[in-house]
Amino acid sequence: MSPKQLEDMYDAVIVGAGAAGLSAALGLLRSPEIKEMKENGIDPKILVISKLQPLRSHTGSAEGGIAASLGNVEADDWHWHYYDTVKGGDWLVDQDAAKLLAEYAPETVINLERQGVAFSRTDDGHIAQRRFGGHTREFGGEPVKRAAYAADRIGHQILHALWQQCVAAGVSFAEEWYVTDLVLDGDGSRAAGVVAFDTHAGKVKPVHARNVLFATGGAGRLFHTTSNSWDLTGDGMALVLAAGLQLEDVEFVQFHPTGLAHTGILLSEAARAEGGVLRNADGEAFMERYAPGHADLAARDVVSRSIMAEIDAGRGVADPKDPDGPKDCVWLDMTGIDPDHMRAVLPQVVETIEKYADIDPAKDFVPIKPTAHYTMGGIPITTDGEVYRWSGDGTDGTRRIVEGLFAAGECSCVSVHGANRLGGNSLLDACLFGTRAGRTLAARIAAGPVDDPMAADDPETQERDDALSSAVDAAAGTRQADLQVLLDSPADIDETDADSGADTDDNPYRLMADLGSTMERAAAVRCDANGLETAMTAIDGGLAPRAKALAAHDRTAAFNQEVTAIWEVRHLVALGRAVLAASDARHESRGSLKRNDFPERDDERFLAHSMTDARGAISWQPVHIVDVPPKKREY
Repeated sequence: MSPKQLEDMYDAVIVGAGAAGLSAALGLLRSPEIKEMKENGIDPKILVISKLQPLRSHTGSAEGGIAASLGNVEADDWHWHYYDTVKGGDWLVDQDAAKLLAEYAPETVINLERQGVAFSRTDDGHIAQRRFGGHTREFGGEPVKRAAYAADRIGHQILHALWQQCVAAGVSFAEEWYVTDLVLDGDGSRAAGVVAFDTHAGKVKPVHARNVLFATGGAGRLFHTTSNSWDLTGDGMALVLAAGLQLEDVEFVQFHPTGLAHTGILLSEAARAEGGVLRNADGEAFMERYAPGHADLAARDVVSRSIMAEIDAGRGVADPKDPDGPKDCVWLDMTGIDPDHMRAVLPQVVETIEKYADIDPAKDFVPIKPTAHYTMGGIPITTDGEVYRWSGDGTDGTRRIVEGLFAAGECSCVSVHGANRLGGNSLLDACLFGTRAGRTLAARIAAGPVDDPMAADDPETQERDDALSSAVDAAAGTRQADLQVLLDSPADIDETDADSGADTDDNPYRLMADLGSTMERAAAVRCDANGLETAMTAIDGGLAPRAKALAAHDRTAAFNQEVTAIWEVRHLVALGRAVLAASDARHESRGSLKRNDFPERDDERFLAHSMTDARGAISWQPVHIVDVPPKKREY
């Protein structure tokens, strides 16, 4: 469904309809301020734009659980969750934000249950929880059951419940609209709206709004091997860069240890929580050597690097579907799990293995390799979801809020994940900080709604709105011209501009594959200066010119998926350049970033957030340390 007619001006536009975007919409509409507005006869004008039908959002693929210290399992307490989040993020976590995450996690999970999420249950009726990597109950202790789950389909449950609540609340959706531009005012200090492409009609639409919230998800498609769905192309992050703003900590990309070998499809951490064991070519359960006590349930970056260390040492195995190929996998042994229990609590994992690997996990080992899974960095936001611009460097820098611009979920960085995210914290981040952003947005709307009769004749307000609308209309005109070029130009590329193997008749899908391979060689799990420089040269010298020269093969605008794919790959190229620049600037190894040429963590110089702009210029923002001083991270 899509609106038949756009409003002249919206109070708020939310871009993205996964857990973060839907939570923001509900947090906004259920706030006391909006309820009071409605009682006074003023309905806020809200629109949620999604490039997919909302129930296809990537939130639905989350399998293992949502983290919270509910207090009903092994006397767990939120303070341990807070500590584990800071430690798991290798002390790059902003501790004020992590405290909010852990303290309000139980409330978030209980509210999800009340909204219809069907959690699995213990025998005595409590919400069931399982162990997840990096979660403990005491310093250096054994893993604790902290991940509330619904078999292995928790994301599916959350997405459907939130969507149903939004439909019941009368939320207006623009489905399968692709946002092509974030528009700010002349000096970049205020949001003006967005430009969107209605894929059904094939038309560019200016969407005027006093407030904009991005909840567009991650950027796993930067890499060839990824657990992310086809649509996670880093759009929101790239649009922020294009608008002249910065990204925070984009060098930190989490690789999930257990991607199904030849596909990258995620095999949930729940498989190891239920008793799965990683084994090398010799059959050794090797994780106890790397993380004594935690073994297979150490933090994800630890497990991913351990797997790569085994492969580099010659103890990897080949994918059975390509027995003569590279030995770049290890085994996931689930044969010790009772088959009936496995099918009851891991139905999606079992189905994936059987369907895509032709293996019975109850009898045979499963080939796995690390797969790009989550972007810890993103659009810099406050704990209330406000996007800001960082000015200066180090302790001399300041945050400048971009008025009316918000973000939430994986595209954002409130820095609760630091350099490495703990399993179960992503859904929590999206739901909790999405709700907080929605409430902040509600207060802002209530202070000056579009339909406020008291301000209808205010010349200053009218002048401001006219200026914002003009900026959006101008951006829409530019985008319409770009669309026409894509449709009218011959879909060929000059051989001199092509990267290796691509000469004529190029297309965005081939370019995405080439970019993914380039990024994987340079920055997957481990990297060094030479590899990063080689990748940057490949982008600037071949991939970026190819992206600029792309054109559609079909001249019809409506339902032309290649048009949106061209814009997506251009976003990925811009974002890839930022990731490489930030990775090159951080001369240390921390969390998910393993620099072979700088193998140690360096708190003296790099206990700081990188702030990267579209040119690749880096400044550094101090980490918020509250009460957990940095120390060596051991598992």
